[in-house]
Amino acid sequence: MKQMTRATTPYALATAALLVAVTAPAASAAPGHHCERIPFTRATVTATATPGTYEITWKAPGVRHVAVKANGRTVAGGGSTGTVKVTGLPAHVDRQWFDLTPDHGRGLHLADRLIKLDGAVNFRDAGGYRTTDGHWVKMGAVYRSDALNSLTDADLAKLKRLGIGTDYDLRTTSERTSAPDKVPAGTTYVVANVLGDDSPIFSMPTSAEAAAEMMVQGEKSMVSSAPAKAAYRTVFAGIVDGGGDLFHCTAGKDRTGWANAALLTALGVPRETVTADYLASNDYRAEANAATLASMPAEQAKVYKPMLDVRAEYLNSGFDEVRAKFGSFRAYEQQALGIDAQELRQLKRELLV
Repeated sequence: MKQMTRATTPYALATAALLVAVTAPAASAAPGHHCERIPFTRATVTATATPGTYEITWKAPGVRHVAVKANGRTVAGGGSTGTVKVTGLPAHVDRQWFDLTPDHGRGLHLADRLIKLDGAVNFRDAGGYRTTDGHWVKMGAVYRSDALNSLTDADLAKLKRLGIGTDYDLRTTSERTSAPDKVPAGTTYVVANVLGDDSPIFSMPTSAEAAAEMMVQGEKSMVSSAPAKAAYRTVFAGIVDGGGDLFHCTAGKDRTGWANAALLTALGVPRETVTADYLASNDYRAEANAATLASMPAEQAKVYKPMLDVRAEYLNSGFDEVRAKFGSFRAYEQQALGIDAQELRQLKRELLV
């Protein structure tokens, strides 16, 4: 394969492959403040293929009864552990929210993580996860996505109603120029170029193994390279100060994936959950990736597939780079992301319940 041109990084190569084809008052308890405990250790809402039908699952040890409410009425219920299917809800809503109300303790306000849009396939809520100390990351506050250049007018209206206030574009100059973002009127647009535009020249890999290794090295660069540190510092400074934030790249899986992994880790979400969130891009992008690979000769598709995937080894290499270059994740937060102790407390106050 031909040598790629200037500023072609591992993730720009992956991008080229793609182009071929718990809203509630935030409360991280301050010292001396006693807030009601959330008894849920697990809870998810998943929209099914049938419009207006949802599956809700939960686990709340010690709770006798959980009421599931939607649109102001009880639609289901169960005991400390439950899985229910709710049908007959409005089919054409921006998001269907559910309140999971236990017989004691504080409830949860949840929706399906995926925001269905006509012009994007990987637009989702960053929240809805439990931390190691029993808090939950608020939903409806921070979003992550793939490219926004194909959004329809209906999509833009939906994002306006969702309250998207700031759009952080993690892409390179060439990506932004060839596929400029569409955002709702009034949304602040911020460039946070993770890869930079002066990266060294890379050659396209000639084997699947080489492609996977390229992705591993690219993940490391997103932790320790100067452009990446500057870009993510911009994003995190905005999240600490604001609300209704969105960050995205082209596929919404690598640069965006690390941004969300770093955010969830800073908030105290366990590594296993962080990894599951990262790997979910494989599910949301499955159809698009399959179409891309199907358009290529079989041997070429084998080489491209690792660049379209997200894999645990890629994310793990990022955390390995954190340890190697910074010693700990807290040091990475301080030195690379610019989050001091006060700002970390503020971030948790804003995004945890």
